[in-house]
Amino acid sequence: MQVGAGIRRHGWAQLLVLAAALTACGQDAEPEQDAKPSARTSTGGATAVASGATVGAPGSACALPVSFATVRDWKAEAIDNSVADSGEFGDLALRQGPVTAVCEIDAKPAGNIGFLRVFTGPPGDAAIRSVLAAFVAAEGKVGEAKYTPFRTGGLDGVEVEYLYSSEFLDEPKQESALAVATPEGPVVLHLGGLDTEEHRAMLPALELARRTLRVG
Repeated sequence: MQVGAGIRRHGWAQLLVLAAALTACGQDAEPEQDAKPSARTSTGGATAVASGATVGAPGSACALPVSFATVRDWKAEAIDNSVADSGEFGDLALRQGPVTAVCEIDAKPAGNIGFLRVFTGPPGDAAIRSVLAAFVAAEGKVGEAKYTPFRTGGLDGVEVEYLYSSEFLDEPKQESALAVATPEGPVVLHLGGLDTEEHRAMLPALELARRTLRVG
């Protein structure tokens, strides 16, 4: 595997693994979700999620320039750049555009198929929207990108929603990402998912992260 090839999350082998995981869940998927009613609740038509661990803070699973709350039961794991060629992370190439993957937060323990991944880059003068646009472009065949600025926890950032297409997908699927500028460099959070339906089910995790983002 070559670092710099981008995040090849949509390879045929990984889709087969994800499909197998869904099949294995079978008819037991809904009972498991019903058994955890407090993990995701509806409040006035908006979706609320129960907070879990804080990622990025000292002593957390991932050392980051920022910290943010994760959804309960999502599992964070640091990505060690030194294992880039070991195959430990499958076909994950660590670099995408101007940033490098440093943390992966797995939604499967909470019943979803997908990840919230964190990327960091070196300090520089590039505008944060330019960093995010370069990140999205490096993913490959993307379209209908919609960028929205935001401010949270004293941080200026930009969020994007877009469609990703692949020969292995029946139709384009929605993905989202956000980026903030920190004194240590840009930080990008990316949310994928098996398909658009799965992605939308996990969006509250990205919203929670954005609301709780803080430096350090």
